[in-house]
Amino acid sequence: MSGAQVDVLVVGGGMVGVCMALAAARVGCSVALLELRPPKPDADHRDDLRVSAISPSSQRLLENLGIWGSLNATDCCAYEAMSVRDALGNGRIGFDCADYAQPSLGHIVFNQAIVSSAWQRVHSASLISPIEGVGVHAFKRVASHMSVSLDDGREIDATLVIGADGVNSRVRELAGIRTCGWQYPQHAVVATVRHADPHQRVARQVFLDDGPLAFLPLGDGRSSIVWSTTPRHAEALTGMAEGEFLAALEAAMEGELGAMQQVGARASFALGLRHALDYVQPRLALIGDAAHQIHPLAGQGVNLGFVDVAVLSDIIKQARQASRDVGEHGILRRYERRRKSENLPVMAGMDLIQRLFSRHAEPVNQIRSLGLSAADRLTPLKRLFAQQAMGFSGDAPDLLR
Repeated sequence: MSGAQVDVLVVGGGMVGVCMALAAARVGCSVALLELRPPKPDADHRDDLRVSAISPSSQRLLENLGIWGSLNATDCCAYEAMSVRDALGNGRIGFDCADYAQPSLGHIVFNQAIVSSAWQRVHSASLISPIEGVGVHAFKRVASHMSVSLDDGREIDATLVIGADGVNSRVRELAGIRTCGWQYPQHAVVATVRHADPHQRVARQVFLDDGPLAFLPLGDGRSSIVWSTTPRHAEALTGMAEGEFLAALEAAMEGELGAMQQVGARASFALGLRHALDYVQPRLALIGDAAHQIHPLAGQGVNLGFVDVAVLSDIIKQARQASRDVGEHGILRRYERRRKSENLPVMAGMDLIQRLFSRHAEPVNQIRSLGLSAADRLTPLKRLFAQQAMGFSGDAPDLLR
């Protein structure tokens, strides 16, 4: 071997990638973690625009990796109920944690709070070598390892390379793995707002004419919003004066949560669905958004990525216990088979909901509203939805227990 030698090279140090590095080290692997833009130490996350709805099973993963306990009260907020309604009709459905004997349905957490806490763990982990400010230039597969060239000329020899580098994955590109998918005719506007009435730890989603508007409760009484709408409307919303934007938001919510009082910075990003045709090759695996991207409709994106981490770490652990090569294609195919079988139905379901609630023909509106209200009355169906969202379905891997 010509370069530094590790069992696992994780490319991408966002939420999913940094958790993968910690999970691989937890089962005894030597790990190199590559990240172009590592988090700033001691950064204040309260003005960050991106949050995630962390399911109870994902919370367990973060607890098992030693991350959850480092989050403070302003980093996360438990939501105890969820309200979904159709603004174009009378349909609505609601979920309450008490109906499922759970303390909450999940937590809304600032993404960077998770990343920063996880990176603190990385810097104290003896089996992990962080490599910051450098990207992957190329890699070459040889019999016993993957030889990876970095942008600064260094080389790393890894038994397994894991691509956790997001939707526009460099690892996926270098591996020649094709994707299928499409862009939605929507952009998501994200911001943090203060409102007159308390959110009461309820996550709210309203389906408007051009797409869903979500209000996600934060620990300091504010809410994080995700407003999916047409690209033109998104551009208008991000360019509005504060008062005009708050008025538009208040009108969209029909006075729910009272007067909108203050908004911070706003940003928008394009929405799409994308799926890698292959999750694995010999000595290579994709996880998180590098493997699958979905509409942020139900906040499930990062939870799917955390399940990737848990399943792949289980498979690595089993291979090591059996003295097998963790980069062997047959071993990695176990991860691919399981995760594709779990991810594809979720992706198809989210796509169907997105399309159904983006159609404005009157018969469709009526069917949609009736469907929401009917689902609200069907307790077994609601329980199935809730269990899926909370991550309680299927055979849970070790990190999710």
